[in-house]
Amino acid sequence: MTVNAENTEVKDSPSYIEVNCTSSNKIRRFSAGTKAGFALSLINRKIEDGLPLALYIESVKLNEEPVSFGPSSVLEHYGDGWKLQTVTESEGAARATESIRKTTKHESPPLGLDELHSMKGLLPSNVGAGYIAKVVLAFVLLFLFGAMFTLALENLPKLLIYINSSM
Repeated sequence: MTVNAENTEVKDSPSYIEVNCTSSNKIRRFSAGTKAGFALSLINRKIEDGLPLALYIESVKLNEEPVSFGPSSVLEHYGDGWKLQTVTESEGAARATESIRKTTKHESPPLGLDELHSMKGLLPSNVGAGYIAKVVLAFVLLFLFGAMFTLALENLPKLLIYINSSM
């Protein structure tokens, strides 16, 4: 703290920034002016095996839109109530799904990956005997044309000698 001319205490801003790692629930401190990409790489190096890695850092406050920091952004504390935290892959997917639900006006909620995989067997299959026969025929024709061109190229010198000798 410093004392100004009126002898009242003025609280200096701290010389560090605190970032809450949501994977490990630990708070990491970085010097003021640290870039988000550097902080993120240090945080991810210290995360224990099995825990999800952080994707990016954001500043959050209750009832406010979060502020995301890009890799070259300088970390900044926005004041009271704002907290810096990491966002992991699972949290990012959950937010994306939540925003899709808010923006779509379907009567049924959008399907997650698990539901899509379970419905895979219910979809009609386009692979039938005719399709397989067409694929086999394509391979046969491919090898047949390949054999014809190989034979033609092997016999090309003989053909050129024959043409030159008859002239």
